Amino acid sequence: MLRTHTCGELRLEHVNTDVILTGWVQTIRDKGGVLWIDLRDRYGITQLILDEGVANTTAIPSADLFSVARSLGREYVVKATGTVIERKSKNPNIQTGDIEIRLSNLEILNPAKLPPFLIEDETDGGDDLRMKYRYLDLRRNSVRKNLELRHKMAQQTRTYMDGQGFIEVETPVLIKSTPEGARDFVVPSRMNPGEFYALPQSPQTFKQLLMVSGFDRYYQIVKCFRDEDLRADRQPEFTQIDCEMSFIEQEDILNMFEGLVRHLFKTVKGIDMAEVPRMTYADAMRFYGSDKPDTRFGMRFVELKGTFDTVDLTSGKNFAVFDSAELVVGINAKGCAGYTRKQVDELTEWVKRPQIGAKGLIYVRYNEDGSLKSSVDKFYSEEELKHWVARFKSEGENFEPGDLMLIISGETGKARKQLNELRLEMGSRLGLRKADEFKALWVLDFPLLEWGEEEGRWFAMHHPFTSPKPEDIALIDTDPGQVRANAYDMVINGTEVGGGSIRIFQRDLQARMFDLLGFSPEEAKAQFGFLMDAFEFGAPPHGGIAFGFDRLCSIFGGADSIRDFIAFPKNNSGRDVMIDSPSTIADKQLDELKIKTVV
Repeated sequence: MLRTHTCGELRLEHVNTDVILTGWVQTIRDKGGVLWIDLRDRYGITQLILDEGVANTTAIPSADLFSVARSLGREYVVKATGTVIERKSKNPNIQTGDIEIRLSNLEILNPAKLPPFLIEDETDGGDDLRMKYRYLDLRRNSVRKNLELRHKMAQQTRTYMDGQGFIEVETPVLIKSTPEGARDFVVPSRMNPGEFYALPQSPQTFKQLLMVSGFDRYYQIVKCFRDEDLRADRQPEFTQIDCEMSFIEQEDILNMFEGLVRHLFKTVKGIDMAEVPRMTYADAMRFYGSDKPDTRFGMRFVELKGTFDTVDLTSGKNFAVFDSAELVVGINAKGCAGYTRKQVDELTEWVKRPQIGAKGLIYVRYNEDGSLKSSVDKFYSEEELKHWVARFKSEGENFEPGDLMLIISGETGKARKQLNELRLEMGSRLGLRKADEFKALWVLDFPLLEWGEEEGRWFAMHHPFTSPKPEDIALIDTDPGQVRANAYDMVINGTEVGGGSIRIFQRDLQARMFDLLGFSPEEAKAQFGFLMDAFEFGAPPHGGIAFGFDRLCSIFGGADSIRDFIAFPKNNSGRDVMIDSPSTIADKQLDELKIKTVV
């Protein structure tokens, strides 16, 4: 090794020790007779000092050392030799802040161009610039810590899974393209002209085949690929903690992988997470308008007119907006009765934005003097508004003086989605969505199918291999929309971090599912014949789950975007601007693949 120590490990107990450090020059401060250099590596920063007023005991003249030091620039790679001394002016903000190194030699290993942005926690580089020079961005302490967190998450995942008797098995990356789900990335085959591999969106069928093979506990931290539009929490290539178990029921899966999440919180964050509560999909939609509710705060939905068995408190008062609505639903913004008219108008404009799509927003103020004031006083008396207040209280959302009721109406699905967005916005404005607070939730009993209006057929809400709830199988032929899936999602802080299901393992039931999804017998055989055949050789009952590893890391790191937890991410256009990919390929390569370019 070129060094005896790293830039993060020297302490007062090392005083008078001769050391050699290597790293990158962070900053230089030259006061004439005294010069300081901050030297940085992956482990930390150590201050180096050259002082003309201190006798130089080495064979190298101080003038030469100062000359070398003054020739340094930011990010020069250097080797520094010297003796550890106690700092006179200590720095409590860094681990090595009690000591510094009195230099006896300084060697430039490699000079560096001036970097295009400051390599510091508070950088002056924008996203695009930092993505182009990602190898420099990775030198920043904040980004490095994100990747260290990711490493620890993977390490502790393997520790837990190994301790539970799981075996890690690698599955193929070049597989068969399937029409269901998101778009595949496809790879042309040179040896089979006109035919293509696909990159896996998940190892789903292979892990089911492993269950048929008798590997009853499988997991893999695996790279997956989806050719879809990108957002802050999506990348064309992403990582899953992929898991499958045999001879189990849903309860076994929930207990096993709740254990994994609690283990990660304990070992990575030092948090003892409470038992994870459970909620049905129907209740999640009713009370939060989302299948991934953020339960760090309340503000549950209360229906004044809706699809549940409650008295309609809004119709028949000549207010056409409510009379024509399927759903009239509200939330209680605690302590917000003092909002000014301008603030309420701003909220109204916020929900009317195209991204939200609401036609308007109704409010009821509960004034401190006990009076009620609403934006629909023309249609509803204060006595009628008191019935709304009573409905909120009966639903456990205590509406009291100082509170503000916010109401949206319309078609049920759209109104719930719009109010969900408003709820999350109010949660953020009121400081209720704290990055250092974590609330997990299991969401259960999803619909098995969803109807595609354009295609005029049913689609699997999860995937075609999800088993229906045993008690709902009889509804497959008579009322498919009411069939519930034996499926479950884990949600943390309003983000879906994992999802899975108990699988179909009988050939006949799988064939019925393919038929319901519009596959002809020939299409089903062509796409999934290998799996159907495997089911005839003694497939055990099995199920599993996959966690979005990048999302888990970002939540543990308190960030909204997954990009800073991936070493070399793509931008929002799916491009790697550092290596300029995707890119065109040579005509010779296209000819070998028997692919013709389209002009």
